[in-house]
Amino acid sequence: MDTRFDELLDFPTNQTFKVMGIAHDDLPNHVIECLQQHAPGDYSPAVKPSSKGNYHSVSVSVRVTSKEHMETIYTELAKLELVRVVL
Repeated sequence: MDTRFDELLDFPTNQTFKVMGIAHDDLPNHVIECLQQHAPGDYSPAVKPSSKGNYHSVSVSVRVTSKEHMETIYTELAKLELVRVVL
């Protein structure tokens, strides 16, 4: 992943990751488990269902320390089975 995060942001910074995935009770837990591996912290995810209820979005604010750290989190969240999109 080759991004311009380092040109656009001053690190360390808080970044909100919005993870959209299949509407499943385990989705927020999987997201938090992944974040704990790469950026340990006390997270309070906000979960919103889609209009038809097929998908959920999970928003979480994370303290990222570098461009590489941010790219790693995006990549690892996208690998989760229930996840469809990471913004």
